[in-house]
Amino acid sequence: MQNLQLLLQAPVFNIQLLLDGMFIGAVFALAALGMALVWGVMNIINVSQGEFVMLGGFIALMVAEAGFSPLLGIPLAALVLFALGWGLYKGVIWRIVEADMFTSLLATFGISIMLQQLMNEVFGADVRTAESGLGVWFLFDGMVTVTQIKVLAFILSFVIGLALWLFLKNARLGQAIRATAQNARAARILGIDTDKVYAATYAINAALCGAAGALVVMAWSIHPYMGLPYTLRSFMIVIVAGLGNLAAVISAGLGLGMAEQFAGFILGAEFQLAFVFLLLVAVLVGRQIALARKRQYLK
Repeated sequence: MQNLQLLLQAPVFNIQLLLDGMFIGAVFALAALGMALVWGVMNIINVSQGEFVMLGGFIALMVAEAGFSPLLGIPLAALVLFALGWGLYKGVIWRIVEADMFTSLLATFGISIMLQQLMNEVFGADVRTAESGLGVWFLFDGMVTVTQIKVLAFILSFVIGLALWLFLKNARLGQAIRATAQNARAARILGIDTDKVYAATYAINAALCGAAGALVVMAWSIHPYMGLPYTLRSFMIVIVAGLGNLAAVISAGLGLGMAEQFAGFILGAEFQLAFVFLLLVAVLVGRQIALARKRQYLK
């Protein structure tokens, strides 16, 4: 409780936590956009979401270790993950599109285990980060620090989210994705190649995670087995925001990021991840109660 008293006595620390929460929350939202897309179009919960994020981070790290700016790793990670997502769809995911949800969970969980082990073998088990070369801003007489790479990650997350929204709204493939999400059978009757739509959807999801991972490795850190928390955060954001609402996903991501920062400061950093798990349980229980009441009302 001492940390809570500190927040009350020194309100400037609240500004620090709010800013840090907004920065990381935008990246959470970027990964969650991909999960919402796959879930809404293909009815698949992608358990390997976090591993895609970590892999994108390692690709950006390789770019930095090769002597180039890690910022170049953002588009490269997105491209590599797009190709990987397309390949995984053609090899595995197409077999479970029409299957039940439990089958999709098992299949994508297997993909996540495979990616974890491959990253561990190729990149090692150390916690890694890439230096962006950007500086730090000091506000309120040095009481609040804002790293420029986190601000850039925040801005780029919104830009990528806006680009996704424009793509889904205006591009022919984007319109086909929306039509398939609404009614896949009707889309097939109208001549839409739903198999191509599903492949593109899963690949776009992987590309979004790759870009998010490239931002994470510069602003925070990555590890081969650090993907699960990002999967859980994406899942919780989608549960709260719902499918097909990009603005709600972004808002939920920002809210989760800020809640995590305050929980980590008040309870201690060692309890921050536990707070995420407890919050997920609370969200699921709340949604179940709401659905039960709705069913009673319909009766």
